[in-house]
Amino acid sequence: MKAAPKNKYTEGKILNSLISLALPIIFANILQTTYQLIDTFWLGRLGANAVAAVSLSFPVLFLVLSIGSGLTLAGTVMVAQYKGAENQKLVDFSSSQSVFLIFLISILLAVISYFAAGPLMSIIGAGPEIYEDSVSYFKVSSLGFVFLFLFFIFQSLMRGIGNVMLPVYIILLTVFLNLVLDPLFIYGYGPIPGYGLAGAAWASVLTQGLSAAIGLFILFRGKNGIKIRLKAMYFDVLNLKRIFNLGFPASVEQSTRALGMTMMVIIVTSFGSEVVAAYGIGSRILSFIIIPALGLGIATTSLVGQNIGALKIKRAEAVANLSNKIAFFGLTGIGIIMFLFAEQLTAFFIPNDPTVIRDGALFIKIMAPSFGLLGVQQVTNGVFNGAGFTKASMLISILSLWVVRFPLAYILSYNTELGHEGIWWAFPISNLIAAIAAFTYFKMGYWKLRVFKYRN
Repeated sequence: MKAAPKNKYTEGKILNSLISLALPIIFANILQTTYQLIDTFWLGRLGANAVAAVSLSFPVLFLVLSIGSGLTLAGTVMVAQYKGAENQKLVDFSSSQSVFLIFLISILLAVISYFAAGPLMSIIGAGPEIYEDSVSYFKVSSLGFVFLFLFFIFQSLMRGIGNVMLPVYIILLTVFLNLVLDPLFIYGYGPIPGYGLAGAAWASVLTQGLSAAIGLFILFRGKNGIKIRLKAMYFDVLNLKRIFNLGFPASVEQSTRALGMTMMVIIVTSFGSEVVAAYGIGSRILSFIIIPALGLGIATTSLVGQNIGALKIKRAEAVANLSNKIAFFGLTGIGIIMFLFAEQLTAFFIPNDPTVIRDGALFIKIMAPSFGLLGVQQVTNGVFNGAGFTKASMLISILSLWVVRFPLAYILSYNTELGHEGIWWAFPISNLIAAIAAFTYFKMGYWKLRVFKYRN
C-alpha cells in the first residue's frame, strides 16, 4: 500500500514553500496590471474624452470588484485549512458552496450595476461630453461581473490548496487575447464593426468569460486538487454563514481601501494640477510596491491556513515570522533604492516639468523608507486571514487609511505650513502606525487560538 503523499506546504523548508507560492501570485498580479495597461493604450488613441470616461467609471468598478475579491478570500482560507487537515471531502464541499455563493452575489451586483449606471455616472460628475460613453462602458463592464467573480473564486480556491501556477496560465492567455480583441472591437475590422469605447468593455467581457469557463471546467473536472459538484450547490446555512463571516470583513477592507483612495485624490486635487501629477507618479510607484507585498501576503494566507488546518501552530507562526522578515528587509531595500533615484524615476514619467519632478521626487523620498513597514502590514494581515481572523485585517486597514492617513493628510496639508507636503507625510506615518498595530497584535498570539472547527 502506497503512503499518502506529503504536503510540501505543511512540511519541509518554509522558505521554499513561500517562494513557490509568492512568485506566481506576484507574476499574476503583474499580468493583471498589464491587462489594464493594454486597455489604457488603445483607449488613449480614441482621445481624451474616452480616457476620461473610463477614468470616471473606474472608482465605481473598483469598488464593486473589491466586494467580490474580498468575499472570495473566504474560499482561500477554508480550503487551505481543510487541505492542511487532509479533509478532501470538505475541500470539495466548501469549494462548491463558495462558487455557489459568489455566483449568486455576482448576478445581484451585475443587475444592480447595469441599471444604476446612469445615476452613478451622474453622481460622480460625468459631464455631458462623456456621460453617454461612461454609461455605456459601465453597463457593458457590469455584464462581465459574473465571469470576473467566478474567475476570482477559482483563483482563490487554487491558491488555497497551493496550486498557484494554473491561474497564471489562464491570465497569460487572456492578456494575449485582450491584446488582439481590444483594437478589433474598438476600431473594427472587415465584417466586425467598431464599437468605440464600449468595444474595450466587450473585449474584456469576452476574455473574462473565457477565463471563467476554463476555471469552472477545471473545478468540475476535479483533476487539479478540487472537484466541485452541482448537487453540493445549495443553501447550506451553516457553511454559507461561515463563508460570509470570513469574506464580509475582507470585502469591507477592500471597499474601504477603494473609498480611501478616492478621498485622498479629492484632497490632492485642491492643490492644483502640478501636485496632482506629482501624486500620480508617487501612486504609480506605490502600486508597484503593493504587487510583491500583496503576493507575499496572499502566499502567507495560504501557508498559515494549511498549517493551522494541520494543527501545526508553531510552524504557522514560523511562516509568519519569516514572511515578515522578507517583507520588511526586502521592501525596505527597494525603498532605499527608490529614495536614491527619486529624481530619475520622476523624470522618467514627466521629463520636462521641473516643479513636478521636484514634488514627485520629494513624495517618493518621504514615502519610500516606509515600504518595509507596508510589507509588514500586508503580511501580518495575511497571517490573520489564514487563521480565519479576517476582522483583524479589516480593522488594521481601516486604522491605516481612515483613522490615520486621510485625517492626517487633511490636517497637515490644510492646517500647517507643510501645505501639500503634508499629504506626502501622511503615508509613512500611517504605514508606521498600522505596522506597529498589526505586529503587536500578531505577537499577542490571539490569532493562534482561532483554530478552525471542522465538521465530522
